[in-house]
Amino acid sequence: MKAVIINAPGDYGIYDVPVPACPEGGMLVKVLAAGLCGGDLRTLRMGHHRVKLPFIIGHEVSGEVVKTGPGYRGPWKSGNKLAIAPVVYCGKCEFCENGIFELCNDYKELAQYWPGGFAEYMAIPEEAVLRGTIREIPRGLDPVHATLVEPLSSCINAQEKGEVGSGDNVVIIGAGPVGTLHLELARSRGAEKVIAVDIDDNKLERVKSFSPDHIVNSAESDPVAEVIRLTGGYGADVIITANPAPETQIQAVRMAKKGGRILLFGGLPKDKSCPGVDMNIVHYNALHLIGTTVYAPKHNREAMKLIVSRQISAEKLISHVLPLAEFEKGATLALEGKAGKVVFTPL
Repeated sequence: MKAVIINAPGDYGIYDVPVPACPEGGMLVKVLAAGLCGGDLRTLRMGHHRVKLPFIIGHEVSGEVVKTGPGYRGPWKSGNKLAIAPVVYCGKCEFCENGIFELCNDYKELAQYWPGGFAEYMAIPEEAVLRGTIREIPRGLDPVHATLVEPLSSCINAQEKGEVGSGDNVVIIGAGPVGTLHLELARSRGAEKVIAVDIDDNKLERVKSFSPDHIVNSAESDPVAEVIRLTGGYGADVIITANPAPETQIQAVRMAKKGGRILLFGGLPKDKSCPGVDMNIVHYNALHLIGTTVYAPKHNREAMKLIVSRQISAEKLISHVLPLAEFEKGATLALEGKAGKVVFTPL
């Protein structure tokens, strides 16, 4: 089969590799579509501490079951089309036992611990069948659109923790695909005003079609001053940092309304993870700093509902659907900020 192999940071391409064996208790799926995310781009550029190269990544996957292995105990059968998210919970830790799966102490991920979906076929291990995050794609939903279920799940977890809702003024710093998902989700949760902030003209131009109430180009004006002005001098109720830039976390604290919630959604580079936030502002303005990561099955279930109901517009979010053979082209477009969401189809 054809697959994208990362040999080393910055060294990747399409290779012929054997079709994976169907694992005992697991499934072999034919990949129908696989989305490219910001985490994938970082792994392409710099590698990942959980990924031992050479390796196949790709964790936003739609696939069709081809075969199940000996001792299989899952609910799906050959021909079922599935939205396959990567997180596999341990099921044993205190968090899992209490149903707080997003905080699982020992979770593993497809496309990190096991090979991922930038390939024609993907093996799903028994652990993922029994304790993973897999959902059947409803009839009528395009498998390409179903790849958004995975990233949307993380956004739902974050906005749930931040209690985003009716009457909130919400600032989203980062107008890439995930920032745009946050924009649409905040709208669906009843936000009164949504402000999109970015430094990139291409991203700001694309986000216009999602009708944010205001757009702030932080390369041209001070985003803190602009947000305070746009909120009548008070600051925003909620700020979501949907990017990997340390300075935006500092800005988020400064632009928050008293009592505001700051959702630290984007992870920072390891060598820049201490950005120098003024904790006196946090203290005296009674701010809530909320870190979130991954999601629980309930968030994944809600994400599927939102996409099926079109409250999240998958067609608009996905700017490029390319064959896997054009992976390098799609990755380059994304790395240069010239694409929204890029999805690859091996067909």
